[in-house]
Amino acid sequence: MGSKKKETKEKPLDKLTAKELREVAKEIPGISGVHGMNKIELIGAVKKARGIAETPGKTGADDSVRELKKKIRVLKRARQEALSAQDSRKATVARRRIARLKKRTRKAA
Repeated sequence: MGSKKKETKEKPLDKLTAKELREVAKEIPGISGVHGMNKIELIGAVKKARGIAETPGKTGADDSVRELKKKIRVLKRARQEALSAQDSRKATVARRRIARLKKRTRKAA
């Protein structure tokens, strides 16, 4: 009946919850603004602090959701300007681009 503790293996960062990732990130002195980050941003920050190269995949997407939403906002303004100038062709192009970007945000999330 020894009181040997089993060595606990650390779970991969992708498998941790956002709450657990925040706890890990708070212990690393180089990371600030932990509570304002989402899971993907936390994973990236922890990997960067630990010197782990990012692997392509869901976290290594070409655009983050925030960047895509910024592009959508710009396109919405352009569409409104086209509608006020009664340029239906530019408005249609902008609407289609917005729809494509929205699909990409759903896939990236």
